[in-house]
Amino acid sequence: MRFLVKRLASAVSLLFGATLIVFLLLSPAFDDIAFNVLGENATPAQAAELNAELGLDQPLIVQYLHWLVGALTGDLGDSLFSTESVAAALSVRMPVTVALVILVTVLSGVLGFAIGIAAAVKRGWLDRALQFIATLGDALPAFIIALFLVTLLAIQLGILPATGYTAFADDPGAWARSITMPVIALTVVAVAGIAQQVRSSMIATLRQDYVRTLRSRGLSERRVVLGHVLRNASTTGLTSLAVQVVGILGGAVVIEQIFALPGLGSLAVQASGRADIQVVLGTVTAYVVIVVIVNLLVDLAVAWLNPKVRLS
Repeated sequence: MRFLVKRLASAVSLLFGATLIVFLLLSPAFDDIAFNVLGENATPAQAAELNAELGLDQPLIVQYLHWLVGALTGDLGDSLFSTESVAAALSVRMPVTVALVILVTVLSGVLGFAIGIAAAVKRGWLDRALQFIATLGDALPAFIIALFLVTLLAIQLGILPATGYTAFADDPGAWARSITMPVIALTVVAVAGIAQQVRSSMIATLRQDYVRTLRSRGLSERRVVLGHVLRNASTTGLTSLAVQVVGILGGAVVIEQIFALPGLGSLAVQASGRADIQVVLGTVTAYVVIVVIVNLLVDLAVAWLNPKVRLS
């Protein structure tokens, strides 16, 4: 229980710290908000009036605390260029990005662990193939893979739609077809790195003395690997998976643009293009929340697998 409380407190502190840093990084753009909304022909008096109306004439820390209080109550403000609230915009876009991230994370974790374990145990050509794939995965960004998939599966073969998105509630089959290529593009990039970390950790663990002792007692290789070695080596793989989630979120921004997915990434690009600071701040906050939650879940999983972590 103490470990859980400490991790929750750390997650909350990280969330507050990250939002403060984001707010401070965006603060230089606050001076241009009035002219972005009113147009370049606006007078200084008109700009000052709008700044006072938006609370931008107050000290920066006061602005942040005002925003933070609203965020804690679910009020992230309104878009500067429409009547839509930021919370409403995020509620529509968030499910698309969250579904994409969950699918890619699960697939990357399952495939990464499976390939890494096989490469560590079998070695030989499979291990060499993993090294090649890992290098290729690091060299090829997700958008290159996405463009290749569009050319092959959508244009040449015509088995999947090139762009567009269908909600799961409207048509599960169409939803699966619309999200397949984005998931593949992001998974290919993430799985190689995870597999490489799992392989290295498994090889190091297989060389431990206790593994030789378990084998000498007559335990089957399957039981030794899956029952003991994997439990000790999986913490490195899970940590790598948590790191990959950040990359998945970053890649999703570009992937959503390529496949015209109405997610947080496309919303962030649109808001940045027109300097809609409130929407940008809300979108970045949503990303931070996702990362904090994923890292918290990984910490709990690592603590469950390794009791020493709970005592540290």
